[in-house]
Formats: sequence, C-alpha cells, structure tokens
Amino acid sequence: MKDGIHPNYKTTTVHCACGVSFLTRSTRENVKLDICSNCHPFFTGKQKLIDTEGRVDKFRKKYKKA
Repeated sequence: MKDGIHPNYKTTTVHCACGVSFLTRSTRENVKLDICSNCHPFFTGKQKLIDTEGRVDKFRKKYKKA
C-alpha cells in the first residue's frame, strides 16, 4: 500500500434516533442514524406489510390468468 493516500481510520461513536449508541471504526468522527438493527422492524420481528390503496389486489386482478 502507498503511504499518505489512505484516510484516517479511527474509533467513533454511532448514535441512533432510538437512543442506542455503540463504538465502531470509521473515517468520520460521529455518526448519527435514523434507524439501527435494534429498532428496525425487520430485525425486531415487528414488521407489518401494509397494502396501501389495494395495490397488491389491483396487480393480481390485472395479471390474473384467464
């Protein structure tokens, strides 16, 4: 590797909107997240599939086999 072309890689604190913070390494000093693995619905198991305006039914009706 060449000297002087790589950014500083330092320990940083990551803060989530849900209040969780943890240490990791990054080129940035402080990282703020809107959502993390502690509050994301996919990882918490609270994911709800919402069919807005009947789009799934509309799709199924449109491409229904005759």
